[in-house]
Amino acid sequence: MRDRLNTSLCLFGLLVALLVCAIFSSAAVAQLAVPAPAPSAATQHSEKQISLPSSNLDDSGDSLISPDDVLEVYVLDVPELSRQYRVSPAGKVVLPLLPDPLAAGGLTPAEFSDSLAKQLKERGLVTDPHIVVTIVSSRLKSVAITGAVKMPQIYPVFGKTTLLDVLSQAQGLADDASNVAVVNRGAAGEAATGQTTQSVDIKKLLQNANPNDNIDIYPGDRVTVPHAGIVYVVGAVNKPGGFMIKTSNGMTVLQALAMAEDVKLNSVKSKAVIIRPDPKAPEGHEQVPVNLNLVLEGKQPDLVMLADDILYVPESASKRAFRNIGQAALQAATLAVVYRP
Repeated sequence: MRDRLNTSLCLFGLLVALLVCAIFSSAAVAQLAVPAPAPSAATQHSEKQISLPSSNLDDSGDSLISPDDVLEVYVLDVPELSRQYRVSPAGKVVLPLLPDPLAAGGLTPAEFSDSLAKQLKERGLVTDPHIVVTIVSSRLKSVAITGAVKMPQIYPVFGKTTLLDVLSQAQGLADDASNVAVVNRGAAGEAATGQTTQSVDIKKLLQNANPNDNIDIYPGDRVTVPHAGIVYVVGAVNKPGGFMIKTSNGMTVLQALAMAEDVKLNSVKSKAVIIRPDPKAPEGHEQVPVNLNLVLEGKQPDLVMLADDILYVPESASKRAFRNIGQAALQAATLAVVYRP
């Protein structure tokens, strides 16, 4: 009897276990059958935002090839053509395997690539050409800085920059630089500013640090820093020599006299003269009388000296007679020294 009872209990427990398993299996199947929820608009927008552009896009694809540009041409499995080429002033490129120059000016790199591929295919040089063309350097994407700078050359510029940035690229100003920078605008600069030429006072820009003086520079612009002109002061002055005109307004007679550390005691200030080069004059120069006494008293205008002008202050004949030989030799040596940077 007891054995039958134990057998019945075991069978009952097994039936209960099978029933529980069947219930859980039905629930799991029901969950798998439920369709996944549709993605929300926010989720779709997020997925669109993180999509990445294709890696084979060329930043210069929309740029037009212009004369004097340098192109990088890569032709798959044709090393004879794969190198850099400079576009001629006529807008054409000479390739070694083609008998005639190929037009490139005014085309995009992709259009030039297609034109080159067509030529290679028509002449039976390449069956299925695969070509990549990029613009390495372009006159339209560069700024030329010339004149009195430490490293005058052409710098690549792919967007708007500033005058100070361009001067920094040129390693700063040379020792004989004037205080004026002249900007000749290219097509982009003229379109943005409405001007073809602009002048900037470099000294004012560096001293005042006014952002308005630090004008924008655009690709295609040319920046020129003129060399400073020189005026000479000789004769009865304490420091004869040549002095650079650093300002755009020139240098006056009194300013030049101050650079020469004033006149000597034996000078004749009323007989000073400016010797100015003039190709039209009979002797190749003209003389402008200057009475330094009247200038100092404000009775005569303080004349502006031009580049290469010479201010000569004569000596008194009576006082010259009392000089000894050593002083005469020293004066002659001093007069022979003309400073040029």
